[in-house]
Amino acid sequence: MNKFSDHKTNASFYIDGVLKGDISILSRAITIIESTNSEHHALAAEIIEGIISHSGRSFRLGITGVPGVGKSTFIESFGKELLEHKHKIAVLAIDPSSSKSKGSILGDKTRMEFLSAQPNVFIRPTPSSGSLGGVARATYETILLCEAAGFDFILIETVGVGQSEIAVSKMTDFFLLLMLAGAGDELQGIKRGIMEMADSIVITKADGDNVQKAKIAKAEYANAIHLFPPSESGWVQKVELCSSVNNTGIKEVYQLIDSYKNFSSTNGYFNKKRKDQLIDILKETLNAEVVTQFYETHQITKKLSELSKKDVLNPYQEAYKLLLGKG
Repeated sequence: MNKFSDHKTNASFYIDGVLKGDISILSRAITIIESTNSEHHALAAEIIEGIISHSGRSFRLGITGVPGVGKSTFIESFGKELLEHKHKIAVLAIDPSSSKSKGSILGDKTRMEFLSAQPNVFIRPTPSSGSLGGVARATYETILLCEAAGFDFILIETVGVGQSEIAVSKMTDFFLLLMLAGAGDELQGIKRGIMEMADSIVITKADGDNVQKAKIAKAEYANAIHLFPPSESGWVQKVELCSSVNNTGIKEVYQLIDSYKNFSSTNGYFNKKRKDQLIDILKETLNAEVVTQFYETHQITKKLSELSKKDVLNPYQEAYKLLLGKG
């Protein structure tokens, strides 16, 4: 029997369970949200509709960085700091899915042994399922579910391999870029767009023989960000050092993020950004739905099949014909 087809599949069961903070029901609700089974879409929509008025009360932190920078280790250490400040934490770790097998590693829980054992921490490794930039389409709704369940600090860890940073920055309040020192030219390998998008930069693994290199890298990044245009929020990016292994610099990162929260809340940017993000998500959802419905049209499917058999094809001209209904 399908695990969603028993007598407890009505939306109220999941809504009540999530609002009570039942982790088991929260996990099942997220699975429904992530499901690509069309039978679950209506149920997912009802669940979100039922909890959405109880969401939006957390701080959403996006964390990115190249593979090997120590994102999971940083989250483990930073999570301890959040617990000391009495936060209830949800960690959403976007795992890369195989484009062939659709499988994913989903190993973040094993890399966060301390947090995994804490009662006020919920860790959800989520397969990207091939969505743009490695970010699962259901990530935003998962954030809403976690907020409704009482988690007041949400961390979203990106794959760190491209467009996922853009998607995560559009659904978080603060975007943190983790960088390595001593890995070659400190600036050449960094896309300016990613650095401009980040609200601050933290150089990880600033310990042992790497401390001096980390200090040099900090100075170089600090000089680089001064060349960027002012941010819309008025916030000036900061550069910090940390060692997740030695747990140094973590408190300073927390204070940095807390300062941003107070700064952006005071000048009204925090709420403005949240509203702008909702409109962006609405537009992107509309775009995706329009494309899906276009390709599912029988006439389009038939015409594409016919065009694929042609020896000579002008793709641009044929595309315009299809869009104008002249194909």
